[in-house]
Amino acid sequence: MKFLDQAKIYVRSGDGGDGVTAFRREKYIEFGGPDGGKGGRGGDIIFEAVDNLNTLIDFRYTQHFRARKGGNGAGSDRTGAAAQDVVIQVPVGTQIMDDDRETLLADLDKAGKRIVLCKGGDGGFGNAHYKTSTNRAPRRSDKGWPGEERWVWLRLKLIADAGLVGLPNAGKSTFLSVVSAARPKIADYPFTTLHPQLGVVRLSMTEEFVLADIPGLIEGAHEGHGLGDRFLGHVERCAVLLHLIDGAAGDVVEAWRTIRTELDEYGGGLAEKPEIIVLNKADAMTPQQISGRKRALEKASGSKVMVMSGVARQGVDDVLRALYDVVAAARAERVENAETDDSEA
Repeated sequence: MKFLDQAKIYVRSGDGGDGVTAFRREKYIEFGGPDGGKGGRGGDIIFEAVDNLNTLIDFRYTQHFRARKGGNGAGSDRTGAAAQDVVIQVPVGTQIMDDDRETLLADLDKAGKRIVLCKGGDGGFGNAHYKTSTNRAPRRSDKGWPGEERWVWLRLKLIADAGLVGLPNAGKSTFLSVVSAARPKIADYPFTTLHPQLGVVRLSMTEEFVLADIPGLIEGAHEGHGLGDRFLGHVERCAVLLHLIDGAAGDVVEAWRTIRTELDEYGGGLAEKPEIIVLNKADAMTPQQISGRKRALEKASGSKVMVMSGVARQGVDDVLRALYDVVAAARAERVENAETDDSEA
């Protein structure tokens, strides 16, 4: 299935049904009178987040969604039928943006979460509604109210606990394939990964987390160089970033600074997220090179640097444990905050 994380669609809720002008004309009924019913309500446009989707590819082929008009009223004071709502299912993590691509209308970050984006129009009144003691035979009835319409952008931000960042060929896809059942494309050239990949990492029966791999960044990605920084949105929701650095490539400090600069320029709180720095490809370095490059990285970043080889699976378990510790702490904090909000409510 092709991955698509942005789509522009048109949505329009249904118009309300028309009210009707009608009068009772029944044999042996001495007094007739107005009995025109009101129109039915137009259908709503509803967005719902569901678990079984992970791409917006369906919206490449279906871009217009319209709800039906409500039924018209009828005599004998009968109300028109309400139109059926149109429920648009999207992946968990989908944001709905206005046509300006800046105004956030809804963030469907939990399965089952719903939002009524366009309300259906109300039905118009029939002439029975306007009957008064002084106006016994009104001939007024109203048209239904129009529905709402708009163009919106859908933007998918994958829900993952940890995110992989780094330069192209840093070994991110290899790491993901080693620690999970994901099978991303792996090759000896830059930009092998063209769209985000997700993998579930299981440390034990009760310990697991979701890891996201995004295409590699290069200097100037925030200006659109390389594949740009478009896919950084998929790690905005992560609790921790795993920064892989190709230790065999040479200047590891410059590689670290390049990615940190792009995270700062992108914004979205990525630069403030916890970061675990890993010197990868230890199998391609001598012990002296590992020691020297690790010290240089720790001095530049001011953080502890871990050493690993994804191919040889050296140090992988230690990196996964460090990731899970941060993820578990973030989950506990979310639960505590949710309980606090419930008690205050």
